[in-house]
Amino acid sequence: MLQAVNTTLARVSFRRRLGALLYDSIAAFTVLYFAAFIPVLSAGTALTEQNPLFTLYLIAVLFCYFWASWSRGSTLGMQAWKIEIRTIDGRNPGLRECVLRFLFAGLSGVCFGLGYAVALLDQERRAWHDRMSGTRLVRKGTSADADS
Repeated sequence: MLQAVNTTLARVSFRRRLGALLYDSIAAFTVLYFAAFIPVLSAGTALTEQNPLFTLYLIAVLFCYFWASWSRGSTLGMQAWKIEIRTIDGRNPGLRECVLRFLFAGLSGVCFGLGYAVALLDQERRAWHDRMSGTRLVRKGTSADADS
């Protein structure tokens, strides 16, 4: 039964994945920009970007943005590029999958995008964070062979 679910979902091209990543980068920057106002306004000039609590706060805000988006099936960038995120069994990711995806997507970025580039060579077009979190990106409303 699980195999039947997976074969009806179209894999996402690398171009489409990069487009969504670009859009999501803009959205994430905007979220962080406005989230930074709260502690900066309350702390004034005493707050610096090297403050570890400020850094943890921004990481938590960023995670909450992605968790809220992924758990509903797509981020703003994914919506624009008609992409959805699903677990291997076809459901929306839960907290565990979102945490793993967030951590390994960050690791992929730290490794100069190597984790993302893996999707170019992967038969299922899954990046590191897709594999490690048990998720995959799929096209909305298409067959498995579309968007090659």
